[in-house]
This record gives sequence, structure tokens and C-alpha cells, in this order.
Amino acid sequence: MYADLHLHTHFSDGTYSPEEVVANGVRFGFAALALTDHDTVEGCARMAAACQAADIEFIPGAELTAEQKGAELHILGYFLDTGNTTLLAEISKFQAVRQNRIREMVARLNQLRIPLAADAVFALANCRSPGRPHVARAMVKAGLCGSLDEAFERYLKKNRPAWVPKMKMSACEGIELIHQAGGLAVLAHPGLNRSDDVIPALVDAGLDGIECFHTKHSTHAAERYLEIADQYRLLVTGGSDCHGMSKGKPLIGTVRLPYTHVEKLRAARDAVARG
Repeated sequence: MYADLHLHTHFSDGTYSPEEVVANGVRFGFAALALTDHDTVEGCARMAAACQAADIEFIPGAELTAEQKGAELHILGYFLDTGNTTLLAEISKFQAVRQNRIREMVARLNQLRIPLAADAVFALANCRSPGRPHVARAMVKAGLCGSLDEAFERYLKKNRPAWVPKMKMSACEGIELIHQAGGLAVLAHPGLNRSDDVIPALVDAGLDGIECFHTKHSTHAAERYLEIADQYRLLVTGGSDCHGMSKGKPLIGTVRLPYTHVEKLRAARDAVARG
């Protein structure tokens, strides 16, 4: 029995609906799936219903953007109370920041005489948590770039002319927000952050786990983070970080987390709930 605990839908920057994600989960024989859209829990109700119909365990989650000592980090929240008012209020702020960032990126593209309209990006995104991939897709759709990679390489990557930095909460605030919503806080894809030195501080702040298995983690990286998880007594998670077809081919099925880790996550959640 296996799980994929890092999945995105069109409620953030994925291309699949929650139902399509679950259909792929069925195809690969997963016993459990988690939805971790960026700065939103909007898709969780539909994903839960689809998982129930498919007899797959569902874990409601989200992926929050944070920083620690100037390094951008992503914190995954699992077993979130998706009706938690504080969580929803904070997420609403993050979504407003994302929308303003889109407007600023489009304004910078317009200064470069690239005739893209912010409304075209929002219409394509059709969600409350738009991101750079939506700008790239809108540029390709309008014939302004030949591919998503070209849009990022020429305009949208860090230090490119239309790149706009994100406003981020501190990692400690992110962990606290997840905890007060009844969830477990897990550091996403640490191998991509290149900031292992901040892990001890995150542990001190209450970090519950670390994503050891990820599409972009080599075997060596996975082994390293398993050692770190053991050292700090952190829970172990893993997932494909699938965004549907946005990266050329779907990644679901490429990472298969042994179900025993889901059982440990659930036990930790239950222990927290008992106080």
C-alpha cells in the first residue's frame, strides 16, 4: 500500500480537477492521497468526495510559502481543519498578495511592450491562488511565447525582467498557523531549498515532519533527509508534487510513499487532538 502526499489541482497552479487527480490515484493503486494546493483549501471538499467514492483515504492539506533567514521555504500542512476561521482568514491574505503579484508581473511585461492583460491571466487561472505558471500559460496561449519554459527563462524566473518577489510569512508563523488549524507541519522538498541549516530552528519552532521523497530528490538526497528525520525524530512524508499537465507530463505515480508513513502521520495527528 502506497500514498502520494503532495498533489496540486486547478484550485492553485495544477491543471487537473480534484476528480482527475483521484482518477489517476486509482490508476496507480494509491491507498491514500493528500491535496496540497498553494495557499488554498478550496479543492479539499471535492477531493474528499472523490476519494470516498474511490475508497481512497484522503488527507486535507495546503502548501504555504514561507521564509527563514532569507531562504524561501514551503511548508506543507496535513490534516487541516478546512473550516478553521483563522486559517481561512490568513489564506485570504495570501491570495490577495498572489493576485497583486500577477498584476505587477503583467505591468512589467507591458513595460517591455508585451501586450498581456492581467484579466487574461485571471480568466485562465480561474482560481483564487494564481501564480507564475498562469502568467506563462497565458503568454503561450496569446502567442507571446512558444513554451512555458521560454516564458520563465526570458521573463518570469528570479532576476528576469518580469519577476516579482513574493511576500512571505516566517516559517515559524507558518508552522503555528498549521498547528492552530489542527494540522501537522512538514517541510516540503528540502533538497530544492538548499537551506538545511535552518532545519534545527524549524524543529525548535515545532516542525513535525520532512518530505524525504520527492520527484526532484535523488536517492542520495532521500537517504540524507531520512537521516535528518531520524536525528530530529521527524515524521517522514513524500509525494510527486504533481501539477497535472503543466510540466509536460503528469508526475503522479513517480513517488510511492509506503503507507506505514501515513499511519504514523495519523497517529501523530490523533496524539495532538488528544492534547
